[in-house]
Amino acid sequence: MSHSTKPVEMAKERFAFAGTGEIYSFTTVQAAPESFMAHAPYVVALVKLDEGRLITAQITDIDPDDPPQIGERVEMVTRKLTTEGERGMIVYGYKFRKVLPPHTV
Repeated sequence: MSHSTKPVEMAKERFAFAGTGEIYSFTTVQAAPESFMAHAPYVVALVKLDEGRLITAQITDIDPDDPPQIGERVEMVTRKLTTEGERGMIVYGYKFRKVLPPHTV
């Protein structure tokens, strides 16, 4: 019996969002892929954006004494993802962190 395989096509749709949401679910990655071993353990979460969509993102700036919680508010931040090539080009992308309390002056 022969099986025909077709590539899966993902819907491409532009989507703008405010960059805030809440942790819908998360896990701590202990056994990371080789290119991320230096960062393990780290937390990856499904973030439910305020606009209703779910996205996958790493949670950063975690206090070991205050681990993430489902339902906790988070905000998008720009962080270094990796360094590539001989010249050490730094690649930046988005991650999320817990929403910081308002700054009082």
